Amino acid sequence: MENKIRVAITGLGSRGYDTYATIIKKFSDDMVITAVADPRKGRIEKFKKEFDIPAENCFSSSEELLSKERLADVLLICTLDKQHYKETMAALNIGYDILLEKPISTSPKECFEIAETANRLGRKIVVCHVLRYTVFYQKIKEIISSGQIGDVASIQAIERVCFWHQAHSFVRGNWRNSNTSSSMILQKCCHDMDIYLWLAGKKCKSVSSFGSLFYFRKENSPEGASERCTNKCSEFGTCVYNPYKFYGDMIKRGDFGWPVNVVTQEFTLEALNKALEEGPYGKCVFNNDNNVVDHQVVNLNLEDGATIGFTMSAFTSRPGRTMLIMGIKGNIEASMEENIIKVEIFGKPAEVIDVKKLTDDFFGHGGGDGRMISSLIKYIRTGEVAPGITTIDRSVESHYVAMAAEKSRTEGGKVVDMKEYIKEISL
Repeated sequence: MENKIRVAITGLGSRGYDTYATIIKKFSDDMVITAVADPRKGRIEKFKKEFDIPAENCFSSSEELLSKERLADVLLICTLDKQHYKETMAALNIGYDILLEKPISTSPKECFEIAETANRLGRKIVVCHVLRYTVFYQKIKEIISSGQIGDVASIQAIERVCFWHQAHSFVRGNWRNSNTSSSMILQKCCHDMDIYLWLAGKKCKSVSSFGSLFYFRKENSPEGASERCTNKCSEFGTCVYNPYKFYGDMIKRGDFGWPVNVVTQEFTLEALNKALEEGPYGKCVFNNDNNVVDHQVVNLNLEDGATIGFTMSAFTSRPGRTMLIMGIKGNIEASMEENIIKVEIFGKPAEVIDVKKLTDDFFGHGGGDGRMISSLIKYIRTGEVAPGITTIDRSVESHYVAMAAEKSRTEGGKVVDMKEYIKEISL
């Protein structure tokens, strides 16, 4: 125990419990969970038994955990977006190093304060920009850094959210309303703002954006549709957003992972039906309190004149990220879903790299989750910043860009100057 990094977790949702706690088991020689907080009593009891947590170190809230003296070396903050600032500031002052789920905060000023406080107190914060740690993106970064395609002049990137992911997370789920959570471009796509700036190796000078809630609105609901999905709706048998069919099919085939494990922890059709009848995941996608966009484009003008064009859309049949990275000597075309990287140097035959031949670990964001925890262990123990690790100073940049993009979108596509935007934040 004395040589292991002690870990506390607040928030036992899909990320805190199903992802990080599961991964920590694989690193049991290096890490041990010593304290936990979550308001759901059943979730706490299950976790307590599985990980042998002392009863006195099991708490019903982050506030309760953070009212105690430091119970671990590192705190994993896996709660909802708007809770992050208060929890992170309290944890820093107690003396925790932190693994912080994105977004850092929903406010640019709060992001600035968190970074400033961490640096002033000498605390380490790793933000969960897990894509950086994947073999897929690490390989692309290696190719760019080698100079094969020359200086990056332009990047065109697309994030396919997928129709059912949008419905689950951003129409029915925790991130459906920016007033209680955060904007879509911050919550879902700060990953992308981070990864493409990192790949380009450049800073953003200015940003503009357009987007809207195009489809998941009341005026697009079928005639006679009610607030909740029921068999009385004329579209019940054919609607692709029917939650009884989507989640029910997962249970029938024995797939109890994400996203059905967010809806219910009892994997029977009876328990699922009860959860859908009573909870948010049984609501009609056209009759909800969602307000986040379902499609958005962001244009980044970089400091040396290079550009990044990014499109996020719910209206795709499958999830995934694709990109075309255009350098002055060649280009890289890549698909994360297919794990294929195609390198074309001008005037030479194309080279196709199959990432599946480089690794067989794709658990959790293409294998990024586990590699992030491995990098965290080294960072906490030695202070060594592994290649690609997302320290707080780099992570806030992606958040500023995402927030500036949302400012642009809500102001009709107005160009936002990043230096001026950050200057206002720091005042």
